[in-house]
Amino acid sequence: MNAKNVFLIGMILTANGVVSPPFALLAGIAYGFTFTHPYHLESKNLSRFLLQAAVVALGFGMNLRQVLHAGRAGFFYTAISIVLALLLGWGLGRMLGVSQKASFLITAGTAICGGSAIAAIAPITKPSEEEMAMSLGTVFMLNSVALLLFPAIGLLLHMSQTQFGLWAALAIHDTSSVVGAAAKYGTQALQIGTTVKLARALWIVPVAMVTAYAAKSKTRVQVPWFILLFCLAAVANTYLPAGSTMYAIFNHLGRIGLTVVLFLIGTGLSKETLRRTGVRPFLQGVMLWAIIATASMLAIRAGWISV
Repeated sequence: MNAKNVFLIGMILTANGVVSPPFALLAGIAYGFTFTHPYHLESKNLSRFLLQAAVVALGFGMNLRQVLHAGRAGFFYTAISIVLALLLGWGLGRMLGVSQKASFLITAGTAICGGSAIAAIAPITKPSEEEMAMSLGTVFMLNSVALLLFPAIGLLLHMSQTQFGLWAALAIHDTSSVVGAAAKYGTQALQIGTTVKLARALWIVPVAMVTAYAAKSKTRVQVPWFILLFCLAAVANTYLPAGSTMYAIFNHLGRIGLTVVLFLIGTGLSKETLRRTGVRPFLQGVMLWAIIATASMLAIRAGWISV
């Protein structure tokens, strides 16, 4: 069976909702390591659009009162964690001798929201193709690990739904992986995780603006409008109950869309990506992520961070 047919079969199965998000990601990675992707660019663009659409659709399953509460509480934590992550990433990058641009992209991706942050900042810093590959490869690989590892750790440590949702939002890179891990853990974890994660993603704008100012770049910073649409969907679900049946359908479609996104992300990884990622940037990403994940988990379990 050729690469195109296998890819299309994978898309059909994930779009039908017959596979779980973690399995979809693993299937995508297996595909990426086995075949040469025939639709690499199309897959990348589709995954970006589907991710945003899925997040908006999941907003129809959110209660705005809980969303606002979590968002207010999460703003302070995300601000602190992002500043500390940026400083720590800068120090680790210098210590390991990682190129300045690759180090900053990995750090921003870890601190804010993975590939989305890298995509927003890259046009400003203008990294080489190799530096982009190193940064995205590192972030995507760690996202894959987090999606599978975090729910298992949460269950092992008997973390509550609220604790796990907050931990996932603060310690996992991409929105898709946060939602995937939190959805596997439970409904309340999904609500908390998605909301706090989106509050964290909003920091793309100020960080990108500061980066543009420091680099004297005139690149226009793109505002993530899907976050506004997510909030509007939550408003509708909370205050317009007449459409509850339709909201449930949208929410279900959002979950399916997320599964397809994870499959597409997996197909983008390959042996070539691993070779181009290199050891030092990957080591920087692993060390930074491990420190943030451990510190935030300990702080949450100690009661220093809560929603």
